[in-house]
Amino acid sequence: MAGKRKKNPAGSTNSYRGDVLRVLGALKVAAADQIQRIGAPHLTFRHADKETPSKRKQARTASHTGALSDMRKHGLSENGGSTETGDSLRHLTTKGLQAASYELRCPVTEMGSTARGAGSSGASHPMAVNETVIAMLRPKPNMAKLAIDPPHVQAAAQAAVDAPDSIGTIASYWTEVSLPATGTWNAPGKVGAQADIVLTAPQDQVPLLFIEVDKLPREC
Repeated sequence: MAGKRKKNPAGSTNSYRGDVLRVLGALKVAAADQIQRIGAPHLTFRHADKETPSKRKQARTASHTGALSDMRKHGLSENGGSTETGDSLRHLTTKGLQAASYELRCPVTEMGSTARGAGSSGASHPMAVNETVIAMLRPKPNMAKLAIDPPHVQAAAQAAVDAPDSIGTIASYWTEVSLPATGTWNAPGKVGAQADIVLTAPQDQVPLLFIEVDKLPREC
C-alpha cells in the first residue's frame, strides 16, 4: 500500500484515472466537474445532501481531482487556465493523449492536439461544446455503486436511469475536428472547416453527425 501511495500520492484509482483519460481524450479540455458528471455520475447523487453547491461540487469531484493531481505528477495531464466561473481547466499532455488512445481504442494519430492554451481566456466555447456532449450523453448512474446509499438517493438516481437513453458513449464523440478540403485527415491543409463535435454512433442509428455549437451573445 505504501508503494502505491508513493506512486499516486493523491490516492487515485485506475478507474478514476481512466475516466480522466477517456473524457479529456474526447473533449480535449474540461473541468473536473464535467469529467465527474460523465465518468462517475453516481457521485452526483451521493453528495446531493451537502449544505451548499460549492460543498456538493467539492465532494463529488474529489476523486477525479485526485486522479488529475496524480496524472499531472506522471506527466499525463496539465492545468490549463480556468473557466469564467473559476473552475480549473485540465487537458492532456502528448504522453496523456497516447494513454487516452488506448482507453478509447483510437490510433494516437487521430487523437488531435493537446489543447494547450485553450483556457487562457475562460474557454467559454469549449465549455459550451462539453455541455452539449453531456446533454446528448445523458450519463446514467451505476445503481450498484449506490446500493448502500439512503432510499431517497437511490430514487433520484433511478429516475435518471429511467430517463430517455443517451446517444453513443464518450468514445463516440470528438471535438474540434478539422474537416479538410485539402490534405488528409491526419495532416489537413490550410483550407477547410472545423466541426465542434463529430458524433459516430451507428448502434443508435447515428452513423455520422457534425454538430456546430454557437453561444448566444451577451447583453450589454
